[in-house]
Amino acid sequence: MSQSFRSADIRQAFIDFFISKQHTAVPSSSLIPHNDPTLLFTNAGMNQFKETFLGMEPRDYTRAVSAQKCVRAGGKHNDLDNVGYTARHHTFFEMLGNFSFGDYFKKQGIAYIWEFLTSPEQLGLDKDRLYVTIYETDDEAFDIWHQDIGLPAERIIRIGDNKGAPYASDNFWTMGDTGPCGPCTEVFYDHGADVEGGLPGTPEEDGDRYIEIWNCVFMQFNRQKDGTLLPLPAPSVDTGMGLERISAIMQGVHSNYEIDTFVNLMDAAADILGIENTQQASLKVIADHIRAVSFLIADGVLPSNEGRGYVLRRVIRRAVRHGNKLGAEDTFFYKMVAPLITEMGDAYPELVAQQATIENAILKEETQFAKTLAQGLKLLATELDGLSEGDTLSGAAAFKLYDTYGFPIDLTADITRERGIVINESEFDEHMQEQRARARDAGKFDVDYSSVIQVETPTHFSGYDSLSDNAVNITALYQDGQEVSTLSEGMEGVIVLDSTPFYAEGGGQAGELGEIRSSSGVFEVQDTKKSGQAIIHYGVVTMGEIQPKQNAEANVHSAIRTASAKNHSATHLLHAALRQILGDGVTQKGSQVTSDVLRFDFSYDQPIADKDLITIERLVNEQIQANVPATTAHMNIDEAMEQGAMALFGEKYGDSVRVLKMGTERVVDGKAVPFSIELCGGLHVERTGDIGVFKITSESGIAAGVRRIEALTGMNAIKHIQQNDNQLSTLAGQLKVKRPEVAERVRTMADKQRELEKQLERLSQKIASAQAASLIDDVQTIEGVPVLVSILAGVDGKSIRTLMDDIKSKLPESVIVLVGDKDEQLALAASVAKSLTNRIKAGDIIRHLAGELGGKGGGKPDYAQGGAPKAENTASVIQALPAWLAEQLAK
Repeated sequence: MSQSFRSADIRQAFIDFFISKQHTAVPSSSLIPHNDPTLLFTNAGMNQFKETFLGMEPRDYTRAVSAQKCVRAGGKHNDLDNVGYTARHHTFFEMLGNFSFGDYFKKQGIAYIWEFLTSPEQLGLDKDRLYVTIYETDDEAFDIWHQDIGLPAERIIRIGDNKGAPYASDNFWTMGDTGPCGPCTEVFYDHGADVEGGLPGTPEEDGDRYIEIWNCVFMQFNRQKDGTLLPLPAPSVDTGMGLERISAIMQGVHSNYEIDTFVNLMDAAADILGIENTQQASLKVIADHIRAVSFLIADGVLPSNEGRGYVLRRVIRRAVRHGNKLGAEDTFFYKMVAPLITEMGDAYPELVAQQATIENAILKEETQFAKTLAQGLKLLATELDGLSEGDTLSGAAAFKLYDTYGFPIDLTADITRERGIVINESEFDEHMQEQRARARDAGKFDVDYSSVIQVETPTHFSGYDSLSDNAVNITALYQDGQEVSTLSEGMEGVIVLDSTPFYAEGGGQAGELGEIRSSSGVFEVQDTKKSGQAIIHYGVVTMGEIQPKQNAEANVHSAIRTASAKNHSATHLLHAALRQILGDGVTQKGSQVTSDVLRFDFSYDQPIADKDLITIERLVNEQIQANVPATTAHMNIDEAMEQGAMALFGEKYGDSVRVLKMGTERVVDGKAVPFSIELCGGLHVERTGDIGVFKITSESGIAAGVRRIEALTGMNAIKHIQQNDNQLSTLAGQLKVKRPEVAERVRTMADKQRELEKQLERLSQKIASAQAASLIDDVQTIEGVPVLVSILAGVDGKSIRTLMDDIKSKLPESVIVLVGDKDEQLALAASVAKSLTNRIKAGDIIRHLAGELGGKGGGKPDYAQGGAPKAENTASVIQALPAWLAEQLAK
């Protein structure tokens, strides 16, 4: 097919085809997965149907078709660094998919694939160029392809367990070690013998000759803990076809970056940058990244320093850097939003609706990055001073540039290479490993359904009673989702123990840090999570090597444990205090607890009054001062609820629950209950007094009806109080009063300042009125009309109205234009006698003037106002105004 078969045509043809096959067209879901904390971004068409495939979310249809927007730019699915340098890597792509939920299965699913790909009424691909793969033992799929479809046996390739375990195959899909799974069949297109690469399953399969275009998963089994496969009562179909890949084939090109969408975006980028589009890698990056960036912002992500916002910031800055490489000297990336909307706005109207929001967010980030880039270049210049050819730049300096200023290591390498200086890459890599641990909040969302670690053997948790366990056994090791026999020094991986004192992330509390030591090595634990009934430890081997079946010693970082426990216990006391003061309608909506952070989100529809915040803080500290024991007990869920226990937001509970009681007792509905009683499996202080002190640092709104309190405990709270105390002492010294008198002195000074400002305003108005008389001499007659145009130094918008009234009283039948110039800002005002508004209008004068000066304004026919920043052309614009007025009055 030619390029006249646009990507948009293919997308619509796919949807229309499956609608004709009684499929329901389902809109693309957001790039922010809802109710799925395992994903950073939506990365496959089946994400929004995950609960449906699991039988947990029934739909009112059994067949669906969608064009799903996907992003792979963070976590495990991260193609970012390859974008622009390969034919098919993208941060954003569209996945076309058709789905059957217990309706049709293999025979019909395969028939649909073949009809859409080869039918002359659809894509009409050359059948001789198509190959398929199937799972090695899936004879049913083979027979359908060979006997029903008529595909020669030599073009049907069986792929067995090529990933080291039963059913671990490129052609066997699993959602995890247990649950829905099944074989899949993939369709490959042969680009021709002039392209290097071999068939799937051969050593040359990574070449570009045979390209996968469609994957169809047959979910027909439910995998059990022992590995056996039981038939599902309602087998399903989950398919996916990349729009960019099929568009390349339909348009007769080899690279995705040669299809219409990317060619048009690259042409637009080249035009904005004032260069020629010769398929430069940097143009490919810009064209790819504007798609990911715009769709992410449209779905509610904004640049920040953590999680999804951090990924977005990195993508924007990477695009900007590539623009700079092409010669961009000013902000440019935000200008790519309009060309993107031209390409994709019809299919995704959210881009059109949020164009201004997207452009503003990108422009703001571009501007900020320009500042940090300049700062980074200065820092690099400082680091390079004193170094000469053959010297080495420290990895720590290179990492600071990367982490703080957004400098990719290759940018630093380019600059140092010009001076013959090398970078200590091993030291840089060490800092990168530490950074990955700090940035785990971003990675924790992502999941690879084919390699997620799921351990069925339960781990005994010993951490409630101890910080260490000296007799644990290493039951398994993992790297990149695969079980391994050894983890050596420098390798990142996962350790599973039969017993552990490390608390796994849950209930808002972060996973614990520490160390695992065996006789042959040391493993630094950088995070701890749950996997089924098991607890798994993420980290890196810092010395020697670690092997399964070894005995080991596990030690939790005690200072971090203690600080985290204080913060966690304080959130429970805070929750109870909030409900006492604000009412029982307050419920927890989320929390984050680490050794440094205490963040509590709750339902409340207005800001909390200062007096209530003081009371809430006092109530919590009263419970801390009471120093009563924090007690835990296990009981069934019904008994816990009868005792008044509250369940934490987002947690799932079994029949037996752990109930935490803290604080002094009080009488509620005639019975004594503790100050706080909640279901919680987390780590806490032994007595409330162990928290030390509680200090609220901020209260804010984060969403409609949701507020957030941030606070500090223990020594962190003490340090905060001391800092505020020192600031108060410094202020008292500057004001020359005692500390209790500071507030009154500041109020007095503020009142005095307001009075002085009023006096200044009155004085300015008097001066303006005095100027009015002298301005009469500047009146000129234009087309028979008295006209006054004047620039007034030191006059602001408030004073210009008074001055205008004075002049109008002296020039009642005239056109008056005044421009106040104060603090580099221009205040514009125009008055037109009502008898003259049929010839010229004040609003038109101001709109013209503001437009010439880069400002805004407007108003009524007889009076209008506006404003603009002072610029180099201000004087020339004002000087040209009488000529413009003459043209208008002459009409």
